[in-house]
Formats: sequence, C-alpha cells, structure tokens
Amino acid sequence: MIDTLYGPVDEQVIERATKVRLLICDVDGVFSDGRIYLGNDGEELKAFHTRDGFGVKAVQHAGIEVAVITGRQSAIVQRRMSALGVAHIHQGCDDKVAVYDQLRAQLGLEHEECAYIGDDLVDLAVMKQVGLAVAVEDAHPALLPHAHFRTRIRGGFGAVRELCDLLLQAQGKLAQAKGMSV
Repeated sequence: MIDTLYGPVDEQVIERATKVRLLICDVDGVFSDGRIYLGNDGEELKAFHTRDGFGVKAVQHAGIEVAVITGRQSAIVQRRMSALGVAHIHQGCDDKVAVYDQLRAQLGLEHEECAYIGDDLVDLAVMKQVGLAVAVEDAHPALLPHAHFRTRIRGGFGAVRELCDLLLQAQGKLAQAKGMSV
C-alpha cells in the first residue's frame, strides 16, 4: 500500500495510474450525484462540484487528455465541459466502447494508457478494457468487482478530483497543481 492524499492505495493501482494519458469520465453519477432536476417548463438542471473542475484542469495542465462519454444528451454538460476545456465531449452514446475505440485510435493510445471512471453497469464494457478502471464510492454494487480502484468520495461530490489527484500523485506531478488558477 502507498499513502496518498486520500489514504492508502494498492501499489498495483499506483502502477496503473503512472501510465494514464487519457482520463475518460461518465457524467451522471460521476461528475454529478446522478440526480436530474426538472423545472416546471422541462428545464434540466445538474450540480457540478468545483473540486472536480479543478482536478480536470490540473490533469490537463499535466498533459493528460480528458474525455466524457455519456448516454444522455444535455446542453448543461456541453457548457460545463467546454468551460473546463474538455476537447472530447461525447453525448447520447448508446455504445460507449465504440466511442472509446475511436478516442484511443485518434490519440494513438494503448488500453493501459487509459483510465475510466463510472458509476453503473453501462460503464462496465469500457471499464473492462482500460488500464485503470475506477468506480465512484456509491457505484452500483455489480460494478465494483470490475474496478481496479474505488474512490472514497461519492459521485458529484469530488470523486473525479480524487482520481485526478491520484493520477497526478502517481505520476509525480501533484506539485504542479498547487496554486494553479482555474
């Protein structure tokens, strides 16, 4: 076990994290708490945690690409991810593996250079292929046996930041993020 900012982590997880060049995130249940708020006029609202935003900017600054692949289509997601500088925003995806394969080919990456963070069974197919599969703390129980790592923080409350910090720490780049303005 290796001590990290969030507690001890298995050495094999750290080893996997050292190779990551692409972080892929689901949205609902990962960047958000999974709840969807609907206004009287059908307006959809989601809450995003600022810590996750800082984490995304920090890993990008350290040279790690960030992508989102989500099954739902939402203008809110487009706005938030664009504001964070996420170049690879894939919404309305029924086949997350096909999008994952396209991303890998486009960026010239091997499976072990990719990490994926998810919360439910729709994420499983991609998680089985990547070098570092991560489940948020409150992920569906059937997903957990397939995750190399489970965050200590729930989806929507800083789980993405926890993973970003783990990647940065494993790659010796955490100090670059301190004092960074986003």
